[in-house]
Amino acid sequence: MSQKKVHNKLPVAWEGIPFIIIGIGLTSILLALDWELLSIFLAVLTLLTIYFFRDPARSHLAPEKAILTPADGKVLSIEKLNNGDNHFEGKAIKISIFMSIFNAHINRIPVRGNIAHLSYHPGKFFSANRDKASLCNERNIVTLETDNKRKVVFVQIAGLIARRIVCWVKKGDYVETGQRFGLIRFGSRLELYLPADSTLTVKKGEKVKAGQTIIGYLSESENKK
Repeated sequence: MSQKKVHNKLPVAWEGIPFIIIGIGLTSILLALDWELLSIFLAVLTLLTIYFFRDPARSHLAPEKAILTPADGKVLSIEKLNNGDNHFEGKAIKISIFMSIFNAHINRIPVRGNIAHLSYHPGKFFSANRDKASLCNERNIVTLETDNKRKVVFVQIAGLIARRIVCWVKKGDYVETGQRFGLIRFGSRLELYLPADSTLTVKKGEKVKAGQTIIGYLSESENKK
């Protein structure tokens, strides 16, 4: 996993630039050698690389308590956890989002707050749409504490052909809702853990967009007995 903080104004992520430059360079060389079929093939691959690493500008007008989806993709599952799991202690709602190679792979902060903890775990590379990818694959766990002291956890999980998780935030950073915080290359999964008393506005199978789709709402504080 690589970690750095960037403010990118390009329409593609910085991490994609080397792949794009190499693709353009090889395509130009093959054209100069009159290897037309290979040059066309490489040109198509280069265009697909640009498409994959696209970094669209997005803004949101969500209410203050709203939680925005951290990734483009499809909601694979929504689970209520009574005892949590390896990524979240206690009761929680777990939302799993699958990002195919056709989705924009920039990940965004779901709700503003302070980055309380980061934990990177190397692992295997099962297909990201399989449940065991959640615990077996390479992953990066980000724990955020909101202004109201609520804990929100989001987990970047590498997929079958993804071989690098990128995270641009560090412990202690104060981040804003919708802010870019990282990406995962070439097909992956992102899981979001919310307090059990959160209200959800999405359902299984729904397609969502990072930094735009409201996934739910946080309550102001812990449930009182």
